[in-house]
Amino acid sequence: MQIVLHHTATAIPDEDWALLDHGDDPFASRAFLGTAEKVGAGATAMGWQARHLALYEGKLLLGLLPLYLRSHSFGDFSRDWNWASAWQRAGLDYYPKLVSGMPYTPSPGPRLLVRRGLARDTVAPALIEAALDVTRQLGASSWQCLFVEEEDRARLAAAGLLMRRGVQFHWFNRGYRDFDDFLAGFTADKRKKLKRERRAVAESGLRLEARHGDEIDAELWRAIHRQYRDTFARYGNHPAFPLEFFIEAGALLAKRLVVFVAFHGQTPVASAICYRDADTLYGRHWGSEIELPGLHFELCYYQGIDYCIRHGLQSFEPGAQGEHKLARGFEPVATWSAFWIAHPGMRRAVADFIVREDSAMQDYEAETANHLPFKQAG
Repeated sequence: MQIVLHHTATAIPDEDWALLDHGDDPFASRAFLGTAEKVGAGATAMGWQARHLALYEGKLLLGLLPLYLRSHSFGDFSRDWNWASAWQRAGLDYYPKLVSGMPYTPSPGPRLLVRRGLARDTVAPALIEAALDVTRQLGASSWQCLFVEEEDRARLAAAGLLMRRGVQFHWFNRGYRDFDDFLAGFTADKRKKLKRERRAVAESGLRLEARHGDEIDAELWRAIHRQYRDTFARYGNHPAFPLEFFIEAGALLAKRLVVFVAFHGQTPVASAICYRDADTLYGRHWGSEIELPGLHFELCYYQGIDYCIRHGLQSFEPGAQGEHKLARGFEPVATWSAFWIAHPGMRRAVADFIVREDSAMQDYEAETANHLPFKQAG
């Protein structure tokens, strides 16, 4: 097997990428990564330098590991905010580090991409070993394989990576006929509160629409991007993606990009940007030019749940954090990220930290599960 590091996702031909088993995940697609690298998060100034690790046998692509060399941690959701200072106190450099994750996307998904028809038990471990070799060769402090699927969790742990637990809140479709059928499982008080939130939006006179990427023209994208950008500005943050990213990614991803838009007359006044695959809706960004109680919950959660039920999707991942999602029927689930630390002493320190943190995360997951709005069985 030969290791090749590609400095852009588009260096890998579309026909090769199409043969990789990534389950139609929109973020592990050439369309998303290639567009982000060209007009958005991939810019060197944003600290995402592509080093996508490809394994070849001759000219045959066997497997691919999305990989980025990073000079900071903004936008990768690695939760390593204090680690750089710990490295510095030890007289070491934390950056650069290597990250296998999707820019600005804390969504569990495929990371070890294997060509369909090949033995995963052979190619996936080879990708892991190659990543460790590249980490050493580049002198990076660590390799972080973030938000991995359950299938690869055991492989990464067996290779000596430290497994770190996180908690997100996801919605699951249990065969609901419609939104009212979903609400029927709530306690009376929780159901009444949610209906009141939805009623305030329904009576506001706004028109709500779901538009796919190939149904959004440049003018509408400009309004959506303005709303997206203003949300970042409100919290003093820098928007990750420029307008050109959404225009191009929307055209390429087509039905795999979904935006819930609120119109006042013909004017778009608020929006929530999502992505999807065959089974799951992924909530990402929101913005609004008006103040209306309940509009955030409507566009970011309720419209998405309704969309999943109507389109037969099995789950909805609305993004990181947010205990307020519990009252809307989103359940706590564990997420997993894997860390290989180059320096033996720092590896022991991080391992000790993760063990102590894991107990707290388990308690947090159990505690939040007690605040779900569903009726108790029996």
